Amino acid sequence: MEATVLMGLLQPAPETFDLFDDLILLSEGYMVYQGPREDVLEFFESLGFKIPSRKGVADFLQEVTSKKDQAQYWADPSKPYVFIPVSEIAIAFKNSRFGKSMETTLSVPYDKSRSHPSSLSKTKYAASRWELLNSCFAREILLITRHGFLYVFRTLQVAFVAFITGTIFLRTRIHPRDEINGNLYISALFFGVVHMMFNGFTELSLMIYRLPVFYKHRDNLFHPPWIWSVVSFILRVPYSVVEAIVWSCVVYYTIGFAPSPGRFFRFMFVKFVVHQMAIGLFRMLAAIARDIVIANTFGSAAILIVLLLGGFLVPKDEIKPWWTWASWLSPLQYAQRAVSVNEFTATRWKKISITRNGTVGDNVLHAHGLPTDEYWYWLGVGVLVFYAVLFNVVVTLALIYLNPLNKAPTVVPDETEQGSVTSNVGNEKSISEAPSAESSSKKGMILPFQPLAMTFQNVNYFVDMPKEMKEQGIPETRLQLLSNVSGVFSPGVLTALVGSSGAGKTTLLDVLSGRKTGGYIEGDIKISGFPKEQKTFARISGYVEQNDIHSPQVTVEESLWFSSSLRLPKEMSKAQRSFVEEVMRLVELDRLRNAIVGLPGSSGLSTEQRKRLTIAVELVANPSIIFMDEPTSGLDARAAAIVMRTIRNTVDTGRTVVCTIHQPSIDIFEAFDELLLLKRGGRIIYGGKLGVNSQF
Repeated sequence: MEATVLMGLLQPAPETFDLFDDLILLSEGYMVYQGPREDVLEFFESLGFKIPSRKGVADFLQEVTSKKDQAQYWADPSKPYVFIPVSEIAIAFKNSRFGKSMETTLSVPYDKSRSHPSSLSKTKYAASRWELLNSCFAREILLITRHGFLYVFRTLQVAFVAFITGTIFLRTRIHPRDEINGNLYISALFFGVVHMMFNGFTELSLMIYRLPVFYKHRDNLFHPPWIWSVVSFILRVPYSVVEAIVWSCVVYYTIGFAPSPGRFFRFMFVKFVVHQMAIGLFRMLAAIARDIVIANTFGSAAILIVLLLGGFLVPKDEIKPWWTWASWLSPLQYAQRAVSVNEFTATRWKKISITRNGTVGDNVLHAHGLPTDEYWYWLGVGVLVFYAVLFNVVVTLALIYLNPLNKAPTVVPDETEQGSVTSNVGNEKSISEAPSAESSSKKGMILPFQPLAMTFQNVNYFVDMPKEMKEQGIPETRLQLLSNVSGVFSPGVLTALVGSSGAGKTTLLDVLSGRKTGGYIEGDIKISGFPKEQKTFARISGYVEQNDIHSPQVTVEESLWFSSSLRLPKEMSKAQRSFVEEVMRLVELDRLRNAIVGLPGSSGLSTEQRKRLTIAVELVANPSIIFMDEPTSGLDARAAAIVMRTIRNTVDTGRTVVCTIHQPSIDIFEAFDELLLLKRGGRIIYGGKLGVNSQF
């Protein structure tokens, strides 16, 4: 196909690595190599580094530039090893024949005649504006359909509040005959306007949560920002219509507003415009703030200011002169004027007041600083429409010109603060033999636990046959996912659960740990010779999930204290609470105790630090048996080695640890003591010792 493909990989297997033609190696922001994959080892050998016989090339390349791991690959006996910084390696590459070859290639001007006329795009976007508009419409409708419950719930909420409002201001209890009853009517009008405005507040959080995806689409030129903004605006119109209809139909005649059909529809139209204005206002605040905390702060302040200057809580005539200009800017002021004029200029309010001069309707309006001219209805509606359009224009401009807020950088401890992931060449040790942090001198744990072994024999697991498979003519009523699986997990032994995708690794882990609540389980599972009871087993076991889910606003130490407070007996003494400190040292997080956990991929802890925190959260429960679901997935070779060292430290305390593992490197694989190998269909192939150099 003559396509150009650039791919980034974390832990490529040797077979995958050998499929690539060229290689770009980056480290600390420097490009230390670019060229043919076959020549990369020759380049590093020219610097004095050599790959060991049982080492993957990709793992070697990721570690040879690291200060902690570089020494073990030094192979030049003519001179002593001295650390070579990444900057010097990059300079050496530029001066090598590989770097000069690349510079020669770059110095030759590109021959445009060799390009196909259609090879380069001449338009900013891949499709026409009409096609982009249609695609955005289709996507928004799909999202609305998926979140249909939210809109149905909000509509029911409007109907419920409208029903409560109608029963409070019931028409049999208030009558349009004097100013006192008029004040009740105007109170009901104001509450209706305020409620429609409050209903738009939910758009603020919805907008904030959609911004990350929008920024990705915008930066990758999926569609122009204005199309996204226009589509969102248009598809909110039907919802505003529904809310206005529901509120008006429930409230208007229940309270007993002016019965004229024309005034009813004008009342409904004001509610619709207020809702559109509120949606635009809160979408604008979200697009400018771009952060849920900041947006909620400004949104709450906006509601407070608009309410105070809305013309009801404080009549316009009583507002201080230096705040008068702000009252003219308040959209709620115009909404209140529109609905009030629509109601109190009706014929039934034209009766002469018995207590004051003028009509009852005019007196009520004057008492609240509201005008009596009917043209104020259309003026108020016009201003609200203007605000709705203005807010959406500002939303569009914010989406075009503003970028996501910068997040706090990921916590990366200094390399010198941690021990080497792997040992030097002269004293080679695997990860499994590396000394644990602070634990080599203190094997005993502050909190005692009972080392336990788990045995399982002829374990089968079935689920109901999926409907799709039944339609294909399969007669069985159950689908078997595990078939006669037997094995043993021993204390102080690290067991790897390995198999291809769909072999049932996670399924077996969930069945043994008791996390499978559905399906049908058969077989014999025992804990140190006793039948497994899930209620008891849950107290002496831990499960490290593949996804690292933590509260982002707390520190590492607070996360562990919270977990220990929930899962350890409350009778524990303060001395026993130091168990949390011991766990932090065990997983090498003691130097990060005050680091904020943060959000994955954007702030706080790095991926491997989050994984170690997940392990620590389970360890503070003091379990005897720990299950881990793919603890090294999503990590590069070096980060995976750090996590495996943490797991080895845990095993060295005498606990029983079982890990599912997917595409492990040689170093990671040989860190395990025993292996349980499954094939597709949940059938066991091998179970036992791993052996020296994996010669089982």
